[in-house]
Amino acid sequence: MFQNLSERLEGAFKNIKGEGRITELNIAATVKDIRRALVDADVNYKIAKDFTDTVKDKALGSKVLLAVNPGQQMVKIVQDELAELMGGTEAELDIKGSPAVILIAGLQGSGKTTFSGKLANYLKTKKGKSPLLVAADIYRPAAIDQLTVLGGQIGVDVYSERENKDAVAIAQNAIKEAKTKNKNVVIIDTAGRLAIDEVLMTEVANIRNAVTPNEILFVVDSMTGQDAVNTAKSFNDRLDFTGVVLTKLDGDTRGGAALSIKYTVNKPIKFVSSGEKMDTLDVFYPDRMAQRILGMGDITSLVEKAQAQFDEEQAKKLEKKIRKNQFDFEDFKQQLEQIKKMGNLKDLMGMIPGMGKAMKDIEISDDAFKGVEAIINSMTPQERANPDLISQSRRQRIAKGSGKDIAEVNAFMKQFEQMKQMMSMMNKMPMGRMMPGLGRR
Repeated sequence: MFQNLSERLEGAFKNIKGEGRITELNIAATVKDIRRALVDADVNYKIAKDFTDTVKDKALGSKVLLAVNPGQQMVKIVQDELAELMGGTEAELDIKGSPAVILIAGLQGSGKTTFSGKLANYLKTKKGKSPLLVAADIYRPAAIDQLTVLGGQIGVDVYSERENKDAVAIAQNAIKEAKTKNKNVVIIDTAGRLAIDEVLMTEVANIRNAVTPNEILFVVDSMTGQDAVNTAKSFNDRLDFTGVVLTKLDGDTRGGAALSIKYTVNKPIKFVSSGEKMDTLDVFYPDRMAQRILGMGDITSLVEKAQAQFDEEQAKKLEKKIRKNQFDFEDFKQQLEQIKKMGNLKDLMGMIPGMGKAMKDIEISDDAFKGVEAIINSMTPQERANPDLISQSRRQRIAKGSGKDIAEVNAFMKQFEQMKQMMSMMNKMPMGRMMPGLGRR
């Protein structure tokens, strides 16, 4: 995510590293490189210039802190301004009402329908709501089917009228249905077009006028860069939407949309989405995104993702086993399952400070754990519970059963033993108290 921009900004800061203080002379090259980096990331030149002018003014006007060198101070100024450019603070979703109504708008192919499903899943699992999905796209033949499938995956009802070609009536009828079935949030998936046209705008505006939604969320493909910003402006001029959703952040995203939309339409980015899985939706935090763009990682989000999968009872049992050095392969497999539920592995690694750059050219498949799981699944229950039982002959049997080479099994066994030793050591250290299942409470 934003890898090229991160590298360019890192290069820009090299101009001021080693300097004793910030001066107009030594900051000029840094500011120029930052502006170029933003423009190359598909940020509008005026926005990039306004941004760097502000950074320069704040850098020259800032008091030099004794504990911070000029390079670090410059990074902090840029970080704060990036966060401000993207909205400053997170924007909450308005889901008050009975039911609350959320209207989803955007061009065809932007990911509206998939986002609608993700939002319903988010509201159901994270906010305790009972949502109703509404298929109001009356033009795309597969739209109703797609939304029905997504609703089935997450256990959320979908309202549709296959023969009705009046999107406004469908939306109104859906709200009546929601009240009858005690659904407290209605999410209306509307039609899109390949380009903005009067028919599209009129229809969405008519739905808005008929149902007076709490939220109108504009969904935009973040890979389209500055085009996404221009589209957002056109939609906002007509609809006055309440927030933006950036999709496909796992693609080749340069960053232009994320950095420019708030400045252009003065509406907050409320969610970011990546992938097709229904749990890959995150609230947008400008300060955390600024940290990631500057290669600082995002430990806060990583911890939150871990806590979402954290089972306290299981962690207490695991803690006791680690203390007694009884951590086994069944425990290891359970930990793998929790990690997999946290999301895309490469994205998770990118949240660790310094890891984004290291992971640049490394592809990590979501199936990365399959080989390890195959090895564990080829063990008997007794072997999983008692790793010391696994002799060389048993390893050969496990290798055959898992379709792996004996060398791979031996390497995994060695890594497992090293991990057990490390976990035992961490349990004795103060840091261990910060880790779920590893610290004394």
